[in-house]
Amino acid sequence: MSAVEKGKAKNEQAKGKVKETAGSAVGNDRLEAEGRTEKATGDMRDAKEKVKDAFKH
Repeated sequence: MSAVEKGKAKNEQAKGKVKETAGSAVGNDRLEAEGRTEKATGDMRDAKEKVKDAFKH
């Protein structure tokens, strides 16, 4: 299950980065903000998984 969550985190981070870059390139502030939010969500999910792994071992 943890591998699935880690995959989701990496996917969200990548999608967020793409949206942020695309929004910045075309001057779309909403898309850029949406990308930053999605990337931050992925970062938080990744951090959560790292904490869970730390307590497993």
